[in-house]
Amino acid sequence: MRKLSAHFVLLALVTGCAVGPNYKQPAVPAPDQYREVQGPPPSAPSLADQPWWEVFKDPKLQAYIDQALATGYDVQLAAWRVEEARAAAGIARSEFFPAAFFSGQWSRAQNSTFVAPYDHSTNNGQAANVNFSWEIDLWGRVRRLNEAARAQYLASEEARKGVLLSLVSDVALAYFQLRELDEELDIAKRNAAAFKETADLFGRKLQEGAASALETSYATAAYNQVASTVPDIERQIEATENELNLLLGKNPAAVGRGKALVEYAVPEIPAGLPSELLQRRPDVRQAEQQLIAANATVGVATANFFPTISLTGLFGTVSPSVSSMFPAGRMWSIGAGMFGPLLQGGRLISQYDVAYAQWQQAVVLYEQTVTSAFAETTTVLYAREKLAATVAELSQAVEHYGEMVRLTNLRYSSGLSNYFEVLYAMQQLFPAEITLARARLALLNDYVNIYKALGGGWKIENPTWQSPAAAPPPQPGK
Repeated sequence: MRKLSAHFVLLALVTGCAVGPNYKQPAVPAPDQYREVQGPPPSAPSLADQPWWEVFKDPKLQAYIDQALATGYDVQLAAWRVEEARAAAGIARSEFFPAAFFSGQWSRAQNSTFVAPYDHSTNNGQAANVNFSWEIDLWGRVRRLNEAARAQYLASEEARKGVLLSLVSDVALAYFQLRELDEELDIAKRNAAAFKETADLFGRKLQEGAASALETSYATAAYNQVASTVPDIERQIEATENELNLLLGKNPAAVGRGKALVEYAVPEIPAGLPSELLQRRPDVRQAEQQLIAANATVGVATANFFPTISLTGLFGTVSPSVSSMFPAGRMWSIGAGMFGPLLQGGRLISQYDVAYAQWQQAVVLYEQTVTSAFAETTTVLYAREKLAATVAELSQAVEHYGEMVRLTNLRYSSGLSNYFEVLYAMQQLFPAEITLARARLALLNDYVNIYKALGGGWKIENPTWQSPAAAPPPQPGK
């Protein structure tokens, strides 16, 4: 027995290595700086270092984001996927430990003889056993399984953080879209009222014989064209409110408003170093964890070529009566066994090829994710400068069209021009104001997309990502 124990100890000492490749992060070259992007120096702290409640400072928007993080459907699904992956990792971890099973049996049997002295005896039988087995992880199969399961769990956690970041961004985008539509509605109603006043003026003059039917029809048509945009904008507002409520996990309802669109100012945006994206973006970290899992799976497939060595044991008792089961009739056994492949018809080789191909796919997906992150971030950073220039030019255009409307009204009042000039100026001002509102929205959306592309909020320690001002979750039973 002592020799057997010594052999087991020696066997345990040589189980420190695991077959299969050890993980090594692929070399993906990171650019020194973002292409054609101007702004703060790359060494400045990145916008992504700030929590979202310091980036989006509208209290109403902050409340909506907090609510979405607490009750949004995507967040709940992501959380349960993490729990599933954690449980799967627990299953893999259980293989490190011996497995024990118990069994019990009761029987009653009669034996009869058909020759003298004819005997009929009835016997009872009870048995209770405890069996155990333990795989000695000589080749590292169990360790590789655990490595893969843990990586999948960490990948699911990174996916959850990606969902949180996407939800924060989606709520902000929907809210800004709503505020832009509110501004469009205000512009449309204001211009429709101005055109209506003009159409009514020409209608009265036509009745008095001081205006032509051509002028009246032109003014009325201009009013109808502007007025037709009001119900369409209201339709879009309703749809956007419903979209925002869905993100919050709520049924359709009216949505409160905070700051107006013109009150938002997009500050200078420090992006940080491009190489920092590899540690900030959840999709990159998720892709790497999936690569680690695929690498470990190759090790599992490699270990399958080697025999499995396990210890088995039995402790039990057999007795004709319950009262004497444990004082007498005990039995035990212990042994070691080896089970290994002999003829598999190429199954193990094919399984290894599958695992290797999946690992190669994971390498390509990781490299693609990293490259895509650089491209996406560069695109939105470059767009900010151009969108800001567009907003500045459109602001000048709206200002000049407004002045044009004022001057043509003065000329008309002085009898120096006809009202067609006034209508023409008004028709130029209305679409310019709408275009300016949409350009401001595009600049705000780009600000949101930059925060998302940089992996914003990656330093937030609260696992729910809710702001310090968020209401505490309800307590059970209250």
